[in-house]
Amino acid sequence: MEPRVDYYNVVPEAMKIMMEMEKYTKTTNIDRKLRELIKIRASQINGCAFCLNMHTADARKMGETEQRIYCISAWEECEFYTEAEKVALELTEYVTLVSTKRVPDELYQRVREHYDERQYVDLILIINQINNWNRLSISMGNIATEK
Repeated sequence: MEPRVDYYNVVPEAMKIMMEMEKYTKTTNIDRKLRELIKIRASQINGCAFCLNMHTADARKMGETEQRIYCISAWEECEFYTEAEKVALELTEYVTLVSTKRVPDELYQRVREHYDERQYVDLILIINQINNWNRLSISMGNIATEK
């Protein structure tokens, strides 16, 4: 696939807004490694190789282990993610697949056992932001390249 549109130059105003939201998500008190795991999991579900390539590299730079990166698609079966991480990853799956999964009250209650109201909103914003990036990247024909 070839890149389709140089969207940063075509709509710089919109991309500035996207980057401002990205900056906000980095100011939350959601653990930075968890933010990357969320981005990796959503990107796996959406099939966005460009974002997977970027966020697995970012996670490694932050000190995330290869084991946790490789096993993120099977997080439910792993003992090396905390309960708080697991519920955030489950929320990621439900929000990413919201048209078919929704976010059930039972999941919301489990998330709130680990995250306060603001953190819940921040998790939703982080999940939505990566889903937005995935959709933009896939639609615009971005491809993963070796660095």
